[in-house]
Amino acid sequence: MPGRLSSVVPVVGGLVEDEGRTGVRTAMRILVAEDDVRLAALLEESLTEVGWETDVVHDGRSAFDQLLSDLDYDVLLLDWMLPGMDGIKVAHRLRELGVSTPILMLTARGDVRDRINGLDAGADDYLPKPFDLDELLARLRALYRRGTYGDGAPIQVGDLMVDPAARKVFRGEQEVTLSTREFDILQLLADNAGKVVTRLRILDDVWDGETDLRSNVIDVHLAAIRGKIDRPFGTETITTLRGVGYRLESPPPR
Repeated sequence: MPGRLSSVVPVVGGLVEDEGRTGVRTAMRILVAEDDVRLAALLEESLTEVGWETDVVHDGRSAFDQLLSDLDYDVLLLDWMLPGMDGIKVAHRLRELGVSTPILMLTARGDVRDRINGLDAGADDYLPKPFDLDELLARLRALYRRGTYGDGAPIQVGDLMVDPAARKVFRGEQEVTLSTREFDILQLLADNAGKVVTRLRILDDVWDGETDLRSNVIDVHLAAIRGKIDRPFGTETITTLRGVGYRLESPPPR
């Protein structure tokens, strides 16, 4: 496994921390459960370098208790061979309790049956040791996006309804027609209603990082979305936090 992550191109995708200025957490959060102290320290350093808020525990019971007491983690990076309660038991018990936090299982076990056992226990993905840090980051980002995009059920924010399965938007009873990119942006905002979605996150999820952050392409699309879902109905539901990102919320009662 490589050493430091400093040689890896920084990842975009909501990895901006600006709580001191706005009072809103915008960085992704990950819980690392790894009993190898050296590896755990390397993971913490590497994930922190690219902007993740990272907490580390070294045994299964601590991982279970920590996640159960704080459901705001975006991903659990879970080692299989943990003392006290192994990763399989942690994943299984969390799923039994209805905890849906995405889980990426790490293990030195490479047998197909072991991978199946891990996935059947409730893990969402599986990465054998030793692993490449670039691949680890890619898998974590994929799990994060999967978790924030929900299960495809309609999303209701006030009288605004976003239907991911049908790719339709309604303001009350009236359907609103959006372009493909406009819909993708609005769905991302709706999936995270009440939370700040950074410009970096929008670029990563909607454009796959293929456009420059300095471009005004996001502003153009947000203006178009507002012109369709807000202004015709005399409401304002998308807030801009200058230098940070955007937030979709229910309009205040009239």
